[in-house]
Amino acid sequence: MPLLARSSCWFSTRYRSPHGGIFVRFNSSFTSDHFAQLAASPSSLHQIYQSLSTDPYVNLSIEHFLLQHAPPESRILFLYVNRPCVVIGRNQNPWLETNLTVLQNDRAGDNNGDEPVFVRRRSGGGAVFHDAGNLNYSVISPRTTFTRNKHAEMMVRALHRIGAVNTSVNGRHDIVMTTDRPRKISGSAFKLTRHRALHHGTCLLDSPNIDILGSFLRSPARDYIKAMGVESVRSPVANVSSSLGDSLPPFSIQTVIASVMEEFARLYQTNPDAVRRAQRAHANEPELHAGDDWVVGAVGDTLAYREPEIRKGLDELTSLEWKYTQTPRFTFSTYPTEEDPRERPALPASLPSSTRVFLRLKHGAIVESHISTSDDPLIAPEQASRIHGALDGRNLHELRLGDWTQLLTERLSTDEEAGTIEELARFIAGKLGCT
Repeated sequence: MPLLARSSCWFSTRYRSPHGGIFVRFNSSFTSDHFAQLAASPSSLHQIYQSLSTDPYVNLSIEHFLLQHAPPESRILFLYVNRPCVVIGRNQNPWLETNLTVLQNDRAGDNNGDEPVFVRRRSGGGAVFHDAGNLNYSVISPRTTFTRNKHAEMMVRALHRIGAVNTSVNGRHDIVMTTDRPRKISGSAFKLTRHRALHHGTCLLDSPNIDILGSFLRSPARDYIKAMGVESVRSPVANVSSSLGDSLPPFSIQTVIASVMEEFARLYQTNPDAVRRAQRAHANEPELHAGDDWVVGAVGDTLAYREPEIRKGLDELTSLEWKYTQTPRFTFSTYPTEEDPRERPALPASLPSSTRVFLRLKHGAIVESHISTSDDPLIAPEQASRIHGALDGRNLHELRLGDWTQLLTERLSTDEEAGTIEELARFIAGKLGCT
């Protein structure tokens, strides 16, 4: 019989691994290699994890594994802090919601692990910016007991415990902090399955990027795009730390994490020993602890690459197909149209005033276009037709500045000067993050 732990003390409780075989559960530490068996055990009704990884793809993949494989009646708290990134909802448009020109250019394979990236999660909701000062919380519970404010209110109680008593839940299920006016400190997203409910959210605790969040979330193409899907609601934001001043003990994210664990345990009557072990887990390498009805501990990057089901989710989230071709239908147009009659900003003075750029996209691919520079009503349609012949069916995320320059040069060279073609390519690529 395989042993799961390094202790000589054990419970009489036995459980069946989802991968087959009977195991004896010990009340001691376990390596993270046993995460899948422990998390999926029918007796693991209370689970608390803190991730030591700052990779948003890893953390969202671990979260997804828990949603899919944990017992239907279990209550799970998962806490993590990501490196800088913009995370958008499943049904959002990255060209509309993010500034792709300042985010990591994953399309070129320039992923050095330091620059902010863009991530599409599996749940709905709007776009948010994560960094080292932002705590992400995830609660997974039975769908029958789920309400949209339940865990946001849990977070508020945790914040009150550390002195942030001016926080509350508003009518949009967000957490706000009231100073001179309400400022958003936490947004939420939800995913419901047949038996389970996932509620995850952010909490701006001490972000060093609080004054420049807009530079990552402000798309240069916003004035030109009409999109299907969910559009984010912009709100003024603030750090929780800004309202605490010289509080004692000094503010720390780990203190908030410990407070959230306490409130989760109160809400779901979790064993106090489980909470104590969970609160200490961050000080060690990834390690798990289990009791008769609970599992707690720290998880990390290694887990995501060793556990096949988590790695499968990781591969999906990092794929360009998931990140870009999941995008609902949208149009990009430099001029008013019947479906989008808004006035547009003036084009660069270096482009002919007759320049027109229109793209219609489905699943991130160009299905209709009209790009022309001529003011001649006979020549302009011919230009547009030639260009569309090269664009039809192309994935927008695969086109870079060089591609636009080459394409326009080949299709407009007989009608337009090289300088104008290069300027038009820079304009399109700059607005759509095709650098």
